Order: sequence, then structure tokens, then C-alpha cells
Amino acid sequence: MGQKLRAAVLGATGLAGQQFLVALARHPWFEVTRLLASERSAGKSYRQALAVGAGGHGLAWFAGGAPPAELLELKVGDAAQLSPDGPDGVDIVFSALESDAAKTIEPRLAASVPVFSTASAYRNEPDVPILLPGINPEHAQLIAAQRQRRGWRGFIAPGPNCTVTGLAICLQPIARDFGLRGVVMTSLQSVSGAGRSASGGVLALDILDNIIPYIPNEEEKVERELCKILGSYVGATGQERIEPAAVGVSCTCTRVAVQEGHTEAVFCATEKPASIEAVRASLEQCGSQLSALELPTMPKRLIEVSDDPYRPQPRLDRDAGNGLTTVVGRLRPERVLGAHGVKFVLLSHNTKMGAAAGSVLTAEFLFKTGLFG
Repeated sequence: MGQKLRAAVLGATGLAGQQFLVALARHPWFEVTRLLASERSAGKSYRQALAVGAGGHGLAWFAGGAPPAELLELKVGDAAQLSPDGPDGVDIVFSALESDAAKTIEPRLAASVPVFSTASAYRNEPDVPILLPGINPEHAQLIAAQRQRRGWRGFIAPGPNCTVTGLAICLQPIARDFGLRGVVMTSLQSVSGAGRSASGGVLALDILDNIIPYIPNEEEKVERELCKILGSYVGATGQERIEPAAVGVSCTCTRVAVQEGHTEAVFCATEKPASIEAVRASLEQCGSQLSALELPTMPKRLIEVSDDPYRPQPRLDRDAGNGLTTVVGRLRPERVLGAHGVKFVLLSHNTKMGAAAGSVLTAEFLFKTGLFG
């Protein structure tokens, strides 16, 4: 393509915002030209906004490596003070705002430009799809209805909850090829999924030598969002919506002493016989139709299946496909939930595919397929 689209990142000083900057660094289609954060950071350079320690020489950078050097002197704006027309000179917005702030700020931006968000604020709205490229591309048709109903030139496209991401990616090919009656899942979620503030519910001394058996509202989000992602697009004029999949979902979500990467033990009851060989083939073909689009962030495979009974492991597998590949292991028959089924363990990178990099991949998909216009 010719000139790059100018991008703004909201919540640029937080972990998810930093992951956006990593995912967008040297991107061939998008270029970060605006950084927006809280009032506390507004007016400072990005370097100053990240400064910590005596003399402010240290940087509160948590996304690995070093911050993109070309952004360190960029002035940070106040996200709460944006005009109704959005940030000047911006074609696309990547939002890492907290949900409460996103509820008011994101629609002001979507009135004029596409907004790709990691927040949960709009995931449950009937005219807002939860998109995963290669999993539910037909849901993108709902964006036209969203624009028409709200009078927007842009749109809001939130990514899924990070715990749902790998689960939905794995269950979609199973549901398509074998039918899906029910799912039982137990997660072992990394501490990065709670953010870096005490309000996230996990402090350093809480998680050492420990497992936290409850994450507020997480199980409800998984059950609700999964059925929406796996649902069917209804395109009747004036009634455009996503009809949730009629799948029973039961889950238990826990927090464990792992820095990044969500591990999940998944048990599926299928409508039709599902041999291990056939399920493996379905998983390994997941997302293959996207290869022709040549999306810059797209990994070689959305799902990688391991034969090693000791895999996946967060330290060994979370960065597969630059953190965008879901790794599946221990694929076995499941007979307790019904006559047919499979069970497996998956690992998904929660701050990459489950957050910023996944949103960038969605933006690439919608841009390449012409849905920005």
C-alpha cells in the first residue's frame, strides 16, 4: 500500500497500551502518530510519562525490550479531553482504556474513525461484533448496521476477553465440523491478565506459593462472549444481530503464578463422532483461508497441535507465532460428557493474541477486506 494510516493509541502508558505500541512498531500499514492517556500524563513526552525512580531516569515499561525510540519524545494527550471529532489527523484508533473510560470516550471517536478496543465496554451491545479473524469473519457484516443505527462514520470493534480468545479459536473448528453440545473449561490464568494495579485483585505476595480460585466476573464473561463469538450472523434488514450459539458452557477461572499466557483444560461434548485424527486436522486448518490476504500480523498457524504430553507450557509455548498462535496439547477422547467428544489443554498469550496484537490483526483483516470505508 502507499501512505500508512495514522493511528492513535489510547491508554498508551498502561500494559495493554504498551503492547499496542510493540505490535504497531514498524507496521507496514499503520503508523502511530498520537498517544493518549490520563490527565496525569497529558502534556508530557512519552518518555516523561513513563519516568520512574530517583531523577526519573527509569521507565515504567512492561512490554518487553525497550519502548519504540521514535515515540519517546511524542507528546501525550489527555484521552478524556478529546473533541467529539476525535484526535486531529488520525485515521484509526487502538484503545487500551479501562472499561469505564472506554464507555464514554470510544463512541466519541467511533463517530468519525474505526476504534479497535481491548475493553469490555461494548462487547455485549447487540450491534457490536466480537471479532476473531479466521473464526467469525461473517460477523463483520454487523458493522454496517452499527454505523447506520448510531450515525457513525467509524465503528467500535472490541476484541474478546483474553480468556475467551484461545478457547473460541479452538472450539470454532470443532463446532463447525462435529457440532458442539457442551463445554467444560478450567483456566489457569497468568497474573498479567489482572493488570499492574492493586485493583486487579492480585498482589505479588498473594500469588506466590498460591492459586487464587476466583476472578470476579471472569466466568460470566467467558460463558457469554464464547456463545456470541460462535453464534450466527442474522442479516435481515433492520434486525441485524448475532444469534448466540446454543452451547452449554461451564467454566472455572483461576489465577496462577505465571507471568504471561493463559492455560486452559477443555472438555467438549460433540454432536457427531470426533476422532482424534479428524479433530487434529480441523484444528490445524483453522484460519487457513486468511493466508491469501497476506495480513502482516497473521501467524503461520492460528493453532498448533503438539504431540508432546508435557506441552503446552507457558514458558516454552506462549510466544509461538509471535504470541498469536494458540498451542494445543494432550488431545484425547472425552466420554463422560456424552457419547462423542474430545478434551485437550490449550495455551494462549493473553497480552498478545488476547489483547493488543489480536486487535491489530482484526484491524488488518477489516482494512484488507474493505470494511473501513
